[in-house]
Amino acid sequence: MLFDIDGRGHELFPTVYALWKVPYLLPAFTLKGGEVSHFILGGADLMFPGISVPPEGLPSFQAGQPWSVKVPGNPAPIAVGTTTMSNTEALKAGLRGKALRIAHYYKDLLWASADGRYVPNEGFYDDMVIEDPNFASASQHIDSSEDPSEGKQDKAAVDVSECLTEDHAINSETIENVTAGVSELNLPQEKTTEEQTEEKEHQHLSTEEIDSLLDICLLQALHTNVKDKDLPMPGSILWSNHILPCRPPGVTLDIKKSSHKKLSKWLQSKSSSGLISVKEDKHKKEVMLIGISRKHPDYTAFKHHKRVQEPVEQHDNIVADGSSAKQLEVDEIYKPSSHVNPIFLAVDADTGKYYSASEAFDVVFRYVEKENLVKQTDKAKVILDATLCDALYKGAVKKGSAYPSEIHKKDLGSTFVNRMQIHHRVARGNEVVIRKGAIRTVQIMTERRQGNKKMTRVSGLECFLLDADSLASELQKKFACSTTTAELPGKKGQHEVLIQGGVIENLAKHLVDHHGVPKRYIEVYDKTKK
Repeated sequence: MLFDIDGRGHELFPTVYALWKVPYLLPAFTLKGGEVSHFILGGADLMFPGISVPPEGLPSFQAGQPWSVKVPGNPAPIAVGTTTMSNTEALKAGLRGKALRIAHYYKDLLWASADGRYVPNEGFYDDMVIEDPNFASASQHIDSSEDPSEGKQDKAAVDVSECLTEDHAINSETIENVTAGVSELNLPQEKTTEEQTEEKEHQHLSTEEIDSLLDICLLQALHTNVKDKDLPMPGSILWSNHILPCRPPGVTLDIKKSSHKKLSKWLQSKSSSGLISVKEDKHKKEVMLIGISRKHPDYTAFKHHKRVQEPVEQHDNIVADGSSAKQLEVDEIYKPSSHVNPIFLAVDADTGKYYSASEAFDVVFRYVEKENLVKQTDKAKVILDATLCDALYKGAVKKGSAYPSEIHKKDLGSTFVNRMQIHHRVARGNEVVIRKGAIRTVQIMTERRQGNKKMTRVSGLECFLLDADSLASELQKKFACSTTTAELPGKKGQHEVLIQGGVIENLAKHLVDHHGVPKRYIEVYDKTKK
């Protein structure tokens, strides 16, 4: 139920088994989708781009706090870790970088060490966790005179005490420490009456209406998302990545409330009608979609609609340029190289476009799934066939050394991306620039000149689409000092701004707050200090 992270009793964390009994014991980050869980279960830390930010904004948290990780539509947490920064720091960083340092996750050695290991619902698979098809949220009845958050804290404290005393012999002092810690947690707030009413309205669907909606979503997915080249496809992937996104906005699609009750039975019924072909994979213990009858009457008669992508909230820094506001976006992107081109071609991915790291990860894992390279005796490892081995290691292994025969899932994505050509994309307003190589930093340096006078120099502005002359004029007014610009020696077209005085800290803050330059891309050197 609990594990000691440093062996000295200073930090006690609940295991996923404890969280499955008391889900609100820790606050939770929700992933953008079940596919992101694939990386968490491979041993990766949780990155901010993989987190679904609620409409009300990022919740409040401090660095070093314990948080759990959940998949949308599944109440059971899949991992536990500690935050790497506060919510304020995360917003300043543009919601980039590492959010949670994972200490324990479903399917790791700690989970496997339990004698009675189990999974909490049907959404849990060997290498991925998706929405629980049988999940139906149960509203908690809390006395109106009590604060909802206090009710959850008390309930969590009581429940975990019962779990600990029943399942494991742990002394009373430990229980007191845990329950005391629970009372200090910032737990999620109850839904408002308006949200509950809206949710109930969407859930009032009859069994026949749910069956009809399932068929419509399947046909929509087959027309717009699922291509023949993607087959065979696990039923869980079909459900989470293709069918659920096709449901109408605000509608909860619950397979348990249909007449079929289970995803496998529903897919088998569609197979019996001739619309699709499925078979049961005995290794994965789930139904696989292996064929689509695109001449079936139901398929040809269906009029699919174009899916409208929901607007995504932007969390990038806002740039103040007079009265106008411009967004600065900085992304590392990757282009396929000759090393990895065979992998892209094998899954029909375009070798001429740019990919984010997560998109590149998806390509190599699609290849692994297509070639069935996951090691059967150890699901955390991938067997390297000749094509994948060459893509990852050809030319990188010393002559005479043996090539690896397998790789851990958590290392596969990063190794694959490192074999691609790194580029960076910078966008400010309507101006977008893509350059080869990793993005360079803005360098701010203060030095002494002519006795005790200080001069501050800033360079590397062109990387972030900043004009040196405009910035010099702006800084002259802001700091009430003389400024000038000069071309960098040997670097045609690149300029630096020289500012009178030692304004190094204020200048860095100004670039972050008013021009959106991420703090991690600013290097500061103060040569006036030893």
